[in-house]
Amino acid sequence: MFGLRKEKKKHPFEFDLEKDLREDAKKRTKVIDDIAHRKQELKNLLREGAKSNEFEECGLLLQGYEALERVIDSIEKD
Repeated sequence: MFGLRKEKKKHPFEFDLEKDLREDAKKRTKVIDDIAHRKQELKNLLREGAKSNEFEECGLLLQGYEALERVIDSIEKD
């Protein structure tokens, strides 16, 4: 009948990057170090004062790197 079959539980969706970082701790630490370096460069650009367009782009990139750090932190906690 409709809806009476037991369905297998679906695994949550994982991006390829998440799978790679779960499996390879060296790659994870390299990515974390790279993110920290790039964030520092962006913060320096923002402090120096950039043009309006560059300022917005740097801010968006900085937010993206921070979001990536949160994803990596959640991977490490699992």
